[in-house]
Amino acid sequence: MPVKYFFVFILLSTVLSVRAQHLKDTLHLQEVIIRADRFFKKENAGMKETRVDSLILLQKMNLSLSELLSENTSVFIKSMGRGALATASFRGTAASHTQVSWNGININSPMIGMVDFSLIPVYIIDDMNLKHGTASISDQSGGLGGSVSINNTVDWNKPFGVKYMQGFGSYSTFNEFLQLNAGNKKLQSKTRLYQNYSKNDYTFINHGIANIDPKTGNITNPPDTNDNASYKLYGILQEVYFKLNNSNIFSAKWWGQGARRTIPRATSYEGPDNSNLNRQEDYDNKLVAEWKHLNPKSKTLLRTGYSQKELNYYLMNFVPGYGSIPAIYSKSRQKSSYNSLSYSYDFNDKLSIEGKLDANFHDVVSNDSVKKTGYAKQRNEQSAFLSVRKNFANRLNINLMLREDRVDGQFTPVIPYAGFDFKLFKNKDLLLKGNIARNYHEPSLNDMYWQPGGNPDLEPEQGISIESGIEFQQAISKYHKIKTELTAYRSDIDNWIIWIPSYKGYWEPRNIQRVLSQGVEVNIQLDGYLGKVGYKINGNYAYTRSVNYGDQLVWGDESYGKQLVYIPLHSGNVMVNLSYRRFFITYQNTSYSERYTTSSNDVTRRDWLYPYYMNDLILGKDLTIKKLSLSVEIKIYNLFNETYHSVLYRPMPKRNYLVQLMFKI
Repeated sequence: MPVKYFFVFILLSTVLSVRAQHLKDTLHLQEVIIRADRFFKKENAGMKETRVDSLILLQKMNLSLSELLSENTSVFIKSMGRGALATASFRGTAASHTQVSWNGININSPMIGMVDFSLIPVYIIDDMNLKHGTASISDQSGGLGGSVSINNTVDWNKPFGVKYMQGFGSYSTFNEFLQLNAGNKKLQSKTRLYQNYSKNDYTFINHGIANIDPKTGNITNPPDTNDNASYKLYGILQEVYFKLNNSNIFSAKWWGQGARRTIPRATSYEGPDNSNLNRQEDYDNKLVAEWKHLNPKSKTLLRTGYSQKELNYYLMNFVPGYGSIPAIYSKSRQKSSYNSLSYSYDFNDKLSIEGKLDANFHDVVSNDSVKKTGYAKQRNEQSAFLSVRKNFANRLNINLMLREDRVDGQFTPVIPYAGFDFKLFKNKDLLLKGNIARNYHEPSLNDMYWQPGGNPDLEPEQGISIESGIEFQQAISKYHKIKTELTAYRSDIDNWIIWIPSYKGYWEPRNIQRVLSQGVEVNIQLDGYLGKVGYKINGNYAYTRSVNYGDQLVWGDESYGKQLVYIPLHSGNVMVNLSYRRFFITYQNTSYSERYTTSSNDVTRRDWLYPYYMNDLILGKDLTIKKLSLSVEIKIYNLFNETYHSVLYRPMPKRNYLVQLMFKI
């Protein structure tokens, strides 16, 4: 079934692209913000970038970033359940190979090297951009799969505004958001407060446990409840912008957040319900301040940031006669400072350069008071970046980038990038593009120093990537517009880091000699009007082949040449939005092929995940009462009541609902 996505997207892209070659016009859609990015930019030559549409950000406001990425991009999200840990696999790579930034500072944990996307609410995002593969080198190294950039923006024309949203739904789920805007042409303030809570006690059929009828011998799976799975997320985002003049703009942003989650046992567990208390607490503070100096031909940006995270994890086991006994009582603290200076200069419309210097410092302390284990380490990072962009005859863009990192006093190998865009027709937005680049990723501090199991002898991951593709956009008459892109890539990565069970009784990280990740990505966007009905269609398909080619003598024949665990070979999603006289309806489909949970890809065992096709529906109406705007939405998730898992023994909910009200002045 997922294979069909590929042919549907190719056929649709080709037919509409050919038809559009002879039509030109401009289309403006009402009630949707359209960002008019220049299509043929020398600064983006060879890069594949995905900018998430403002309509999607608006309708997914109550969700986490993990759900938005899963439903609307080619990024695969491995989720432990609603409100639980969610990590990203970009182009078949590991969770630590996706670099994430918030307003220019990297928010990947220096301790675990990755981001929990379930802890980032869509509500705090104004603009989001994905850079696929080695395009992420323009921001930082380490994004072997790609990068996700989250940004907040200012509207200098908004003197005052209030937005309040309340949502309530299945499993005692409550969402509440408040935004206050105030300011003028010189000074702007934006304050956001939010809180998400869910008891998360959905029911399911437990396929991890089997009951046998002693008389008939029939095997049945009992009904169960997702107990001990509640979550609460609350936070504040404060932004202040000051425009001294048209050349100097200052800004400061503070994001404070707390999260408390209880973590249920895997469904294969058959003990009593009161046998454990498994809880995680996350407390985050992030601050970034920057100064922009703008000239007609140049731009200077000075940025400084600070991040502090406290992560507490508790596991209590109930022992008869003794009560609850702590098995794990872990506390981790991480502090990071970020400093960046960049300068770009346009010699003319055809030639520009950019230089950037970064200096970051991380301090991590982790301790388990029960097992008496832990570590305290620091890491210093410096980076220098240089880029030259050149346009030739308005038909060819060349982008050359070079990055050099220094980690704890040791220089890493130079990271080069060469990319191009070629306009196949002079007056048409049809591009042939491609790039070749190197990338480099340091082990996380946990990889090297976690007790027990850390391996300080790990080699850094590094590889060569190459990709090429075709990108096209065109207005079709004055009522329709299309944008589509087809990309093929190949990434050859050495010293891939993976945690595996050891003979010592615990897990250890080791280097795999080689992993080859290659695949195809197809994206298509259509929007316009059919009579009085406005429509918007977004579709993504990804074929991802990520294979272990390690040392056969060490890893054995069963894993050699096999797909990496939890990476779907086929994935796709489609969103269709229709609007008529302020009524709107949105249909969302997300599909994944089977995923293996063992390195041998053994489908004869029960521990593999079958394909699933998820469907959601949103129905809504916008109202205006004088200066007050009101929006009412009914959201139906898992429309066809499908049984599915994202992670083995972690069932997801069946059909569920959310009602959302939003007021805006």
